[in-house]
Amino acid sequence: MFVIVGVVLVFGALLGGFIMSGGNPLTLIVIPEYIIIIGAAVGSLLIANPLPVVKKLVAGMIGTLKGPKVSKAAYLDLMKMMYEIFQFAKREGLIALEQHIENPSQSAIMSKYPSFLANHHAVDFLCDTLKVVLSGGVPAHDLEDLMDQDIEAIEHEEEIPPGALQIMADAFPGLGIVAAVLGIIITMGSITEGAEAVGHHVGSALVGTFLGVLLSYGVFGPISAYMAKIVAVEGKYLVAIKAGLLSFAKGAPAMVAIEYSRRAIDPENRPGFKETEEAIKKG
Repeated sequence: MFVIVGVVLVFGALLGGFIMSGGNPLTLIVIPEYIIIIGAAVGSLLIANPLPVVKKLVAGMIGTLKGPKVSKAAYLDLMKMMYEIFQFAKREGLIALEQHIENPSQSAIMSKYPSFLANHHAVDFLCDTLKVVLSGGVPAHDLEDLMDQDIEAIEHEEEIPPGALQIMADAFPGLGIVAAVLGIIITMGSITEGAEAVGHHVGSALVGTFLGVLLSYGVFGPISAYMAKIVAVEGKYLVAIKAGLLSFAKGAPAMVAIEYSRRAIDPENRPGFKETEEAIKKG
């Protein structure tokens, strides 16, 4: 929602200041300049990135309207689910976990927490790590290295779309100059038409430069930065899972393992100790 508010504020401030200075907003509507700049930017994006990245980029831009998927409620669900898993393993034995981690969507425990199942990276991360724990013979420090590698690979994959969008944002000023140069070429061809015609063509050409800089620093650059922040915030979800799993693998009681997980949550979304304890007791 704040993305929409920000974009509206950017354009509102620019147009408001322009009109207050005596400018005619209709002079900024030069369709050929928009086609050149936006078309070239989208084309360069398609050249530089495979289709799956483009799809993720579009989904990520839409996702900025909602913000990060993780929240305090999602973390509470995660810790309740992990507590049930750990308690079940302590009570029934590690081998009994196999029925839950082989098919998480059909698990009597995991199926109660749709916010967790909706995060496919988290589901794979938790289940794959528990499979390693079940196999035995993996020291805790090696297990930690394994989880770190997995988190790093996931973060690298998720950082590609905002990085691709940032590259496109950086290209907008240059494409604006290209559009302006094309406008000047047209101006040179109509120089005999008089000062009014030349002024009109020059003004249209300058709209290209204006548009390129605006779209770069006022729209797509900030959206890219916000997408990267969302990736970082959602990456903490995996770090919380890692902390709990590592503590569990070392033999800590379920509640202690959950506390390790809670402490790994960023302060903005971290529930209090008592809040977590009460949520777990309520089930």
